[in-house]
Amino acid sequence: MKIRIYYEDTDAGGIVYHTNYIKYCERARSELFFQMGSMPTDGEKSGFVVKHIDADFLGMAKLGEIIEVRTQVVQERSASIQLLQTIYKEEKMIFSMKVLLVFVRNGRPRAIPQALKKFFGSMKSPNS
Repeated sequence: MKIRIYYEDTDAGGIVYHTNYIKYCERARSELFFQMGSMPTDGEKSGFVVKHIDADFLGMAKLGEIIEVRTQVVQERSASIQLLQTIYKEEKMIFSMKVLLVFVRNGRPRAIPQALKKFFGSMKSPNS
């Protein structure tokens, strides 16, 4: 997913504020579902919640630049999935994040439904 950096994304120096990289990754995860005509849920009271994030800030983006968020599956378990999301400016990686998502229904962890597992299966890295 490509994203242009707007004034609202930056600090006083015109550099992307650090928390926005996490927002861009969240937006890209949602957009993957929307592009397929679906939602990242399996009903009204279900969906994925973030359990853990491990983020590395490797560079920076500035006002007006275009970045690209890439997503791949690292590990899949019964009720959770770990993704590697990277952000590139041109071909240089500027941000990397591993995020552990847990599927919940009515506030409790549950097995990821087959339709959602199939969806994530298309994003597996060659080494998973």
